Amino acid sequence: MRQLTDFDGYIFDLDGTIYLGERLIEGAREAVLGLRAAGKRVVFLSNKPLETREDYARKLTRLGIPTPAEEVINSSWVMARWLANRAPGATVYVIGEPPLLEELRRAGLTVLDDPTGRYDEIQYVIAAFDRTFDYQKLHHALQAIRRGAHFVATNADRTCPVEGGEIPDAAGVIGAIEGVTGKRVEAIMGKPSPIMVETVLHHLGLAASQCLMVGDRLETDMLMGLQAGMGTALVLTGVTRPDDLPHPEIRPHFVLDSVAAVAAALSQRL
Repeated sequence: MRQLTDFDGYIFDLDGTIYLGERLIEGAREAVLGLRAAGKRVVFLSNKPLETREDYARKLTRLGIPTPAEEVINSSWVMARWLANRAPGATVYVIGEPPLLEELRRAGLTVLDDPTGRYDEIQYVIAAFDRTFDYQKLHHALQAIRRGAHFVATNADRTCPVEGGEIPDAAGVIGAIEGVTGKRVEAIMGKPSPIMVETVLHHLGLAASQCLMVGDRLETDMLMGLQAGMGTALVLTGVTRPDDLPHPEIRPHFVLDSVAAVAAALSQRL
């Protein structure tokens, strides 16, 4: 059986795995720095589109893990790249927050802040984590999709882990749009999407079998890793609790109390 330190690439989820809110999870710094020192490739992966890659890199650096933006991949960046390749310059309506809009505009897409009277121009409606989601935004999405706009999403997480619990995530926005339009979301960028897998493996320059996915969610982190053929390590510092295990369908290769177990495995190897 392969050990925690036997992989060439390590893909870390952020919320619930590396940190909770503004608190770095114990052992995370030692794990990441130790892997880098051992010559391993490391990338951070988040479904949350509330920050840009640069924002995530600054946060990791501030918390004690120096990180360039190039080592961070999140669903908003993947969405921007995917749309720019698929429909360069497309006109989009976004239910999401400013960092997502920034990524899309940076990729050359036309983002309509107020689509009233311009629904026919909209090629894509993008659903994301949005803490200001309201009836008016739902109305705009309905009108655009009724006129032929494609319906895509950054991620489909039900909740987002924070210190002290969880808050609603993009699944609520997706569900509302699906409910009023009767149309299922056509593509999702975030874990466990094959689009995310392809992006990450291309970035690392490695085969899936050479990588270990480390995260706190069974239905996103672990499912993505297993479907792609990666090694998988579930940590119990986020949304998954011991009572959730064993899962009848999603069985990670490793179950860890926290990412500190990776640091411990590295120290034993030396």
